[in-house]
Parts: sequence; structure tokens; C-alpha cells
Amino acid sequence: MSVVGDRFLGMGERSDRLDVQVNVGDRVVQVRVAGEVDIATVAAFRSALWSAPAGSVLQLDMSGLRLLSAAGVRTLLAAHLRVRACGGELILVDPTPVVARVLRATGLHRVMTVLEPTRVVEAARLPATPTADLMLAA
Repeated sequence: MSVVGDRFLGMGERSDRLDVQVNVGDRVVQVRVAGEVDIATVAAFRSALWSAPAGSVLQLDMSGLRLLSAAGVRTLLAAHLRVRACGGELILVDPTPVVARVLRATGLHRVMTVLEPTRVVEAARLPATPTADLMLAA
């Protein structure tokens, strides 16, 4: 783990099909995932999510995710429950259209906060407010 400024640049998992980068800040942990989350890559995805401190806000950038399988859905739900049990929040940011359809089909969009690109920009302009007050993506 290396330090850049006041941020810890954390663990990264990379394979031919999945790239996960974790940046740990004071109050927000940013996880960027790109590629495919399926049965072959879900262990690396899970490892990255579990490496983040559970009591903070965990922002999962899904803009580079091409595939989210049932194994990935289970991992997201488990991470959501773990983070919430420790007083934190898991926020899904900018899911691709394919991933957004999976989130809607499984009902996860009703359980977790999902910010689409326009809402991410709006949220960044607002003063620090609890994310529970932000609108959920439909």
C-alpha cells in the first residue's frame, strides 16, 4: 500500500478480464472496477471490496464494468450488508447499461444507492449531505 497526499492508494487486483483499484481516503473509499465479474473473477472482486474499511462510505465506480453475473450480484449484496452493519454505506456509481439492467432485474437498485452520471455531478456540487437524501436511480 502506498501513500499519495492524504490518500492511501490501496490494493489493486488485475487480470485479463477484471481490473479493480481501491483508493482509501479519510471518509470515503473509492473502488473502481472494470471488465467482467463472473464466477472466474468474483474472488478478486470480493477481495477488493473486503479490503475496504467497512464503517465508511464505499463508492463503487461501475462505469467500466461489462458484465455482472449472479456471483457478482451475491458479492454486492454481501458487501452491502457488511458495510451497513458497520455503519457505512455502499454506493454504486455510474453502472453501464448492461449492469444497470442486472441491478433492476435483481431488485438491487431498490436496496442500494445507485448514482447515475448526472446524479454524480449533482451530488458533487452539493455540500456534504448524507447520501440517503439523494435520489435513487430507477
